[in-house]
Amino acid sequence: MTTTAATSHRPGRRPRRPEWLAPAGLIALSIVPMLGGASRLTSLAAGAPATAENARFVESPVPVVVHIVGSVVFLVLGALQFAPSLRRRRWHRIAGRIVAPAGLLSAGSALWMTLLYDMPAINGPALFVMRLVFASAMAAAIVVAFAAIRRGDVVTHSAWMTRAYAIGLGAGTQVLTFAPWSLAFGAPDQLMHSVLMGAGWVINLVVAEVIIRRRAARMPRGPRRSRTSGRSGAATARLS
Repeated sequence: MTTTAATSHRPGRRPRRPEWLAPAGLIALSIVPMLGGASRLTSLAAGAPATAENARFVESPVPVVVHIVGSVVFLVLGALQFAPSLRRRRWHRIAGRIVAPAGLLSAGSALWMTLLYDMPAINGPALFVMRLVFASAMAAAIVVAFAAIRRGDVVTHSAWMTRAYAIGLGAGTQVLTFAPWSLAFGAPDQLMHSVLMGAGWVINLVVAEVIIRRRAARMPRGPRRSRTSGRSGAATARLS
């Protein structure tokens, strides 16, 4: 009796957080941009008339459709990759083969729209450059992560997929950066619009780096082995 009680109350042991807390939070953060994308797809499918706000989408719907579909798949399946129980199953590998191409479609279509769409004046040159940089960085991170897992480097794969997901989730965090400003000061001007958009990506990347470093700190000390082999190595590959 005493032994059991002492074992169950060992000092220094932290209670485990619910494993679905992180995936649920990430999906919740994605809800607003996903609903916006669904509304956009619905209006395009219904043949909505062209207006000053949606003319570019009506005239050239392919990139926006690819972007919305790719982003939704990347954000939802990517969030589920943060669940430890799923990372230990074959599901993780199968979903990963969908997540990576979806992320590339999301990033590639973002570049396509940035370069070829006639964007509203509120976007400005600073946001134009940021979109090119972050979309390119997202695509590059996915490529690096894929190359890492192909050679068995789980640590590098995990870190770079985490960074790619952070960039892809930028639209969700941008809702949070815009809301307080809009409530307090009204619609932002061109400069502040760019600042608030950029803040969403930067905040996510800072959080991602904190997660990556905490993950590295939990690894056993001694020689780091980045390679895994066989079925056990593939099963431990993860995004978080």
